[in-house]
Amino acid sequence: MRKIKVIDSIMGSGKSSFAIQMMNNINDTRSYLYVTPYINECERIQRSVTTRNMIQPNNRTSSGKGSKFRNLKSLIAEGENICMSHQLFKYADEEVIEGLKNNNYVLILDEVMSIIELQNIDEKDKEILFKQELIRVQEDGRVVWLGDNNYHGKFRDIKYLANNNNLYMSRSNFMFWTFPYKIFDLFDEAYILTYLFEGQLQAYYYKYFGMEYEHYSIVFNSKNKKYELKEYDKKNECRTNLKKLIRVYEDNGKSKLNSNYFIEGRESFKHTELSASWLRRATNKEKERLKANLQTYFKNICNSRTKDNLWTTLEEVKKDLKGDGYARGFLAFNIRATNSYQDRSNLAYVYNRYINPIEQSFFQDRRINVNVDLLAVSDLLQWIWRSRIRKGEPINIYIPSRRMRELLYKYLNYEI
Repeated sequence: MRKIKVIDSIMGSGKSSFAIQMMNNINDTRSYLYVTPYINECERIQRSVTTRNMIQPNNRTSSGKGSKFRNLKSLIAEGENICMSHQLFKYADEEVIEGLKNNNYVLILDEVMSIIELQNIDEKDKEILFKQELIRVQEDGRVVWLGDNNYHGKFRDIKYLANNNNLYMSRSNFMFWTFPYKIFDLFDEAYILTYLFEGQLQAYYYKYFGMEYEHYSIVFNSKNKKYELKEYDKKNECRTNLKKLIRVYEDNGKSKLNSNYFIEGRESFKHTELSASWLRRATNKEKERLKANLQTYFKNICNSRTKDNLWTTLEEVKKDLKGDGYARGFLAFNIRATNSYQDRSNLAYVYNRYINPIEQSFFQDRRINVNVDLLAVSDLLQWIWRSRIRKGEPINIYIPSRRMRELLYKYLNYEI
């Protein structure tokens, strides 16, 4: 199995520039598969790569009909250079795998993907699947389809995932779709462009399937004007300079926005306050206080304009917390790779990030422990980096969760 090259470098350090430089090398005759979260990023790559034709899969085949996925298979079979979305790449099946075997491709995966997803299967349906001997579970957790391959009934999706070796069961209860890990062994080289990789589920997915990876950072060589790889070392990230740009709100004599939303009897939750479960259980009084805090922060403390504001929380409580002056600046807490908010200067991160316990159980079954703190700070930093800090300009941020503030401080002080 080939080792995957993880380019673990802070946002804005030149990861995509390195990838473009590599694809523009006229002496490289290999084909490239560039996978990115957003279609508009595909378009940027197409404009930037000038020595080869990067093609996006589309809905029209040579016969005038078809789907993007069918078109993707045709492009791979023809050895074309391809730029595509994460979402499309997730559909990879045995036919895609077979096509990649026959061509000399380099994979560039811009940002980590969603590589495991819980399948919403009713308990009674699970009983039927086992009682009718339609499936069985192997020792490694993989679900095998035992039924008729011509079956097209209620469980056809289960059949499809199992036949593609993409379905796993955790603790005899939860079924997960997993991205087909063997794809990574079919490329001449595979690069992952990200930051704080060890805090992301894709790192644990590699460990789950026994896949090896090498850790690199990006450096710009001013002599030859090229981006180069070097051994990963977090001490080279200049976090000290970053620390000067991030002004974190803390309680003072006049305002207590980090603590005033607790009601009597809830103080014991101070380490898990604002987590998903806490927010779902929050009383109307607590949510009203948090909303008032956001309004106070943006209007009175930052004295900001609507167009300067960016905020996030759990999607389920978004409607309860949004208010005048900042509602339109909502951006999901786990967003990556978008540059559409790079003029925002006043931020609020009203969430305490933990891994979903069911997802965590998937890895714990193999005695793989997820670093939940690194996962949390990784998502926080990715979200912060959607703002103008990516341009080297200072930001203000309100993080009412004590845990999340402490994690940010530890990161800035190289303690994480």
